Amino acid sequence: MATNTLPATGTPRPASARRTTVFMKLLMALSGALFVLYVLLHMYGNLKIFGGVAAFDEYALHLRTILMPILPFGGFLWIFRAVLVVSLVAHAYAAFWLWSRANGARTTRYVAKQAAKATLRSRMMRWGGIALLLFLVWHLLQFTILKINVGSEAAGDSAGKLVISSFQVWWVVVIYLLALVALGMHLWHGVWSAAQTLGWTSSTKARRAARTTGLVIALVTAIGFALPPLAILFGIVKGS
Repeated sequence: MATNTLPATGTPRPASARRTTVFMKLLMALSGALFVLYVLLHMYGNLKIFGGVAAFDEYALHLRTILMPILPFGGFLWIFRAVLVVSLVAHAYAAFWLWSRANGARTTRYVAKQAAKATLRSRMMRWGGIALLLFLVWHLLQFTILKINVGSEAAGDSAGKLVISSFQVWWVVVIYLLALVALGMHLWHGVWSAAQTLGWTSSTKARRAARTTGLVIALVTAIGFALPPLAILFGIVKGS
């Protein structure tokens, strides 16, 4: 009589692991898509500074009056921030879970050699994500939570004056630009990875479109974010 040599408890584990991996990749893709939408909207809003301090302050005020009086002043903005924080935690958790699983799978010399061939873009995705997390903490402290004015001009309650005063300091602009390089690389690779996860790269044409879309989104976002601080640093946009 034939016997089953596989342990009864061992059979479902590979399938369960695959399901978990697929779920984590899907979680990364969907939470990442939310952030792509957010950074594009945020980038567009930052360009309001070219209209002057008054135009930027009007834009900042409008964000806080969305859905009033259904919600209190600033209510929608805080709800949106909470959704972004939850998405960020989910995105980071999925990323580190997948990263840890990939490292744990390198049990043979062959697999280790294959892993060593990871592209520069993939490595930038990992460490760039960590750099973006650190920058996000500083960015929120500087412009949202504590409103740290590192410049010499008084800002008061004006969001536009705070932006201009901050970006008149060269090292703030350098930090911002370095973060934008990481953001651009993250978006470029992230859009491509999300398209793969969602099954949108099944043909050569689809793969080309996904890569092109990722590159366009990365360039538009990075350049759009870089324009205001550079214009302020070189005196093109002034506070008065």
